Amino acid sequence: MPFDVLTMGRVGVDVYPLQTGVGLAEVTSFGKYLDGSPTNVAVAAARYGRSAAVVTKTGRDPFGDFVRTALEGYGVDARFVGVSGIAPTPVTFCEIFPPDDFPLYFYRLPKAPDLGIRPEELDLGAVREARIFWVTGTGLSEEPSRSATLAALAHRAKAGATVFDLDWRPMFWTDADQARTYYTEALRHTTVAVGNLDECEVATGERDPHAAAKALLATGVELAVVKQGPKGVLAMGREGTAVKVPPVPVEVVNGLGAGDAFGGALCHGLLSGWDTRRTVTFANAAGALVAGRLSCSDAMPAQDEVEAELREVNHAV
Repeated sequence: MPFDVLTMGRVGVDVYPLQTGVGLAEVTSFGKYLDGSPTNVAVAAARYGRSAAVVTKTGRDPFGDFVRTALEGYGVDARFVGVSGIAPTPVTFCEIFPPDDFPLYFYRLPKAPDLGIRPEELDLGAVREARIFWVTGTGLSEEPSRSATLAALAHRAKAGATVFDLDWRPMFWTDADQARTYYTEALRHTTVAVGNLDECEVATGERDPHAAAKALLATGVELAVVKQGPKGVLAMGREGTAVKVPPVPVEVVNGLGAGDAFGGALCHGLLSGWDTRRTVTFANAAGALVAGRLSCSDAMPAQDEVEAELREVNHAV
């Protein structure tokens, strides 16, 4: 059977401080968690009972073993998780200064295994048949992952919902102009584009939310989702009608996994056939829940948790 959600791209291990408000030089204890934006999206989708898998690579090391064990524990199929013999599984450290400062330190040199995915290694049948196929901007930052990502998108040819998470990480690129060239190519094969204001600006040159959404739609996507942080979310479909969803109040603990929780919930809403407002409202609440928790993958909520959060918010209003 085709997967409900098949994601492709970054994977690794988060090493998060168990103390907040201090720099890494002062931290004495850490927690270890599964990491990688598309990986977390697959985990989030699995939490809603969706069949999910991720196309990625690890190193041949204990952290790679941890990734596979963690995926299986979350109910995510690991059959497409390859092994690199030349690079270790990436590790990412962060500092936690709530509510909005979470510096990241990526240990992905000389090249992360997930950036070594080659076109000939892809199961293009699984890519085309998945109900939702999810890729990210980071996968376009280096070869051979860039060619593999574009090949997967071209083969899928919008056969189903195809989501491009703009996922702009400046440390992985030479400059924004270089990224825009490949983002434009990826958007040609995309039905849903998701990004925050910085990411939309890289992809389209537009920073105003409405202008950015219209620019994304002009590339041929059917739904543009612009995340605005404390100003909520704007979603716009081909008919040009804008759906605005206000932010969900949250005491932020770690904002790094909120976007991935949003993504997994977005997939769940699309698969459920919900309208745009219900889908984005649900995704927004899921992101807020995870922003109020320390980890990313471990923190992904189940549907009843998100619905309870929405009831509480609506009651407060």
